[in-house]
Amino acid sequence: MRKLGVHVSIAGGFPKALERAMALGCTTFQIFSHSPRSWHLTGIPDEEARQFIKQREKSGLGPVFIHACYLLNLSSPQTALREKSVWMLEQELRRADIIGAEYVVLHSGRQEMAGEDEGGGRILFTESVKSVLGRGKNKKFRAGLLLENTAEAPAPGAPPSSIKALAHAANEAGAAGICFDTCHGFASGYDIAASAGMELLARQTQGVRVCLIHMNDSKGRLGSGLDRHEHLGKGAIGLEGFENFLGFGPPFRDVPAIMETPKKKEGDDPMNMKTAMELLALEQRPSRVEKPEQ
Repeated sequence: MRKLGVHVSIAGGFPKALERAMALGCTTFQIFSHSPRSWHLTGIPDEEARQFIKQREKSGLGPVFIHACYLLNLSSPQTALREKSVWMLEQELRRADIIGAEYVVLHSGRQEMAGEDEGGGRILFTESVKSVLGRGKNKKFRAGLLLENTAEAPAPGAPPSSIKALAHAANEAGAAGICFDTCHGFASGYDIAASAGMELLARQTQGVRVCLIHMNDSKGRLGSGLDRHEHLGKGAIGLEGFENFLGFGPPFRDVPAIMETPKKKEGDDPMNMKTAMELLALEQRPSRVEKPEQ
């Protein structure tokens, strides 16, 4: 059975985030460990961490995901910014270990070098992540790192390929896997509302583990490159599109799904949870494709 949840606030402390998730009927959830638009960090009190871990064990909710700070740029040609980003990612993973969160989600970015050599940007990104994670006996953190796809429009006339590049980066850097954001993927040209689009996506994710789905509708059209999330069923993907995506099968079947839909009104999260649960009820039908074409 697929785990389902939303991104919740930690205002008032980490245990409050757990309470909010439970009140919404979540079975998994995502948080920021601090302000996502600030380099400033405050320590997590030991008692607060113990309380969160204890209450979470009682609730059975999980896995827990921490979304990394938005300021990170691990492929920046500016050494100072890149090193500061490495430091912050280390802190995010350390904070995940303190509260027992299973994963940290990192926006991969375009991995470019300010308009210069894109390949050089990818190398910087990969080496930066490697320096944070370590390998084998030298692995530094219990929490796994997930690389998230971004809303990058495909080259004119070319099929989308950003997920293939993301899967390669995750494997090269030693990440635990990837997080697939449906809005970002749709904006990048992957037509998840169509069988052919899902087959292409499944082929490009071969060899990497999909550990999380950010289930968001899209304000932008297919291939627009627009990173604007919408309520489920109210955007360009639509309810039928999500039915197609959720009913496709491996490598997305039973992967936890978390919504990052707009939160303009108090009823927005409950509305999206209701829609998502209705979609998951339809998902129980047999998989359409058990294995992507080679």
